[in-house]
Amino acid sequence: MKVMKFGGTSVGKPERMHHIVNLVNQQQEPAIVVLSALSGTTNALVEIGDFIAKGDRGMAKHSIDKLEAHYQDFISKLVQKPEALAKAKAIVAEHFEFLNIILRISFSEALNKDILAQGELLSTKLFCVYLEEQGISHMLLPALEFMTIDHYDEPQIGSIKIKLGQLIKQHADKKLFVTQGYICRNARGEVDNLKRGGSDYSASLIAAAINASVCEIWTDIDGMHNNDPRIVKKTVPVEQMSFDEAAELAYFGAKILHPASIWPAQTYNIPVKLLNTMEPQAKGTLITEKAGSVGVKAVAAKDNIIAIHIKSSRMLLAYGFLRKIFEIFEKYRTSIDMITTSEVAVSLTIDNDANLKEICKELEPFGTIEVDENQTIISVVGNEIAKTEDMVKKLFGSILGIPVRMVSYGGSPHNISLLVPAAYKTQILQQLNKGMFGLD
Repeated sequence: MKVMKFGGTSVGKPERMHHIVNLVNQQQEPAIVVLSALSGTTNALVEIGDFIAKGDRGMAKHSIDKLEAHYQDFISKLVQKPEALAKAKAIVAEHFEFLNIILRISFSEALNKDILAQGELLSTKLFCVYLEEQGISHMLLPALEFMTIDHYDEPQIGSIKIKLGQLIKQHADKKLFVTQGYICRNARGEVDNLKRGGSDYSASLIAAAINASVCEIWTDIDGMHNNDPRIVKKTVPVEQMSFDEAAELAYFGAKILHPASIWPAQTYNIPVKLLNTMEPQAKGTLITEKAGSVGVKAVAAKDNIIAIHIKSSRMLLAYGFLRKIFEIFEKYRTSIDMITTSEVAVSLTIDNDANLKEICKELEPFGTIEVDENQTIISVVGNEIAKTEDMVKKLFGSILGIPVRMVSYGGSPHNISLLVPAAYKTQILQQLNKGMFGLD
């Protein structure tokens, strides 16, 4: 059995949903289809939640009505038969009745999670209505019946495996299953989610739970590219890379893949394919244990980085100094991306400013603190690039004129990372594209 995940752009228009039903129906082996919300829906639901949180029920109502009109238009083009259209209208009415009811309820974070879940619930139910209209046998597996996270918001893979296995066994006659990405239940049994981009994570967890033959991530681009095609004119897809390489690229900014989605597949050795819904014949990118080749594969950029510099001539060499620094970040559950040290200073980066003031205040006893915001991490990723001949020379020869603030080299054999001011992001990506890949 395989897993096929389709993102918001893949189901964002009725004709695209028709297209992916054709894709799914052509599969030779049983499949679990994981769907995101229709493109734009999650942003609209976030907006509705924000308005309700602020007490602006009027604007919330306006946003709900606007979104409902979009869905009414969508279903009018999705299905043709009267009975199918009636079912689709009933589904839309049910979920928008819920959204209108919450206008009269006090806002809470738990309620907000319920609001955010509506997108995936709608997309999967409407997808199933179209499958039924086309006479395609299938079964909807509600993610809220098997996808769970613990008190630390970590997925419970053992429980997911048991519950999902039981659901599939109950419908052993079916070859096609449909479920929601992104949404889950937390340790309290409440509706929750795997955070933005979490549908990839859902797909990888499901693939691990059922020991799938492959986990296919279908988007609107033909695989992982060597650079950001939104910024650099000429890019090429990477045919094959290792789990480690893919994890580095996903974490450091490659938008095609959710950072957390690699580890379940890697842990259970499930191949991952990144494929293009619009060009299903394209090779895409295959991610497995094997890298396929040595050398640089791709460049990624991670934005909204904050650099914190701690200068302390009297304490840096003291026993336990770095441990005390790290404990402060652990206390505020703030992860560190890069770190460099010298005899008198330590510099590190974070991508979350939620507790920046508190962190800096607790760091003050250790020395002079400087903070640089609006930074970008540029990561050059490939198989064993730290061992590749002339790699460093070629890399730094490609970025002349760029003020590099920090360098991370040697911590991973697959990654060399550079910290630069965000204003230089476009320039450095373009220069690396030419210098490392020979592409203008």
